[in-house]
Amino acid sequence: MSSLASNISDMATGAQTRSPTVAGEAWGLIHRLAMSQKGRFVALAHEFDLTPMQMGALNSLDPGAPVPMSELAGALHCDASNVTGIVDRLEARGLVERRGAEHDRRVRMLALTEEGARVREVLAARMSEPPPALAGLPAADQRALRDILRRALGA
Repeated sequence: MSSLASNISDMATGAQTRSPTVAGEAWGLIHRLAMSQKGRFVALAHEFDLTPMQMGALNSLDPGAPVPMSELAGALHCDASNVTGIVDRLEARGLVERRGAEHDRRVRMLALTEEGARVREVLAARMSEPPPALAGLPAADQRALRDILRRALGA
């Protein structure tokens, strides 16, 4: 691991903090677990001949609910000019289509095609498969972790 990657990992886990709070340590561990899966998600995107950003775009779009391109840019945390290229490639694959907005024809709405909705569903199912580190925990630990995270997200 590079020095920079090690420092980022240490910051995320609280390893360089003298007395991390329990919450800080928990957050660092959640971050490490999520980051350990990055390669898995990149490989999944490539399996479907998508880039990770294209996969993120498909995941952000709801079937039957077209959104303006600017909204997709916000969901992806990128500039609208980047979304144009992402959408161009998804459109060329027949996964999304651009439509004029009913309220303003200048606004381009993005909608999943039937094939896009199908691919999105398969991707969502595959992305929701827990990593072996979680799947291997005893059922009681899995339930406890789930319940704790639900409470944290509901707070």
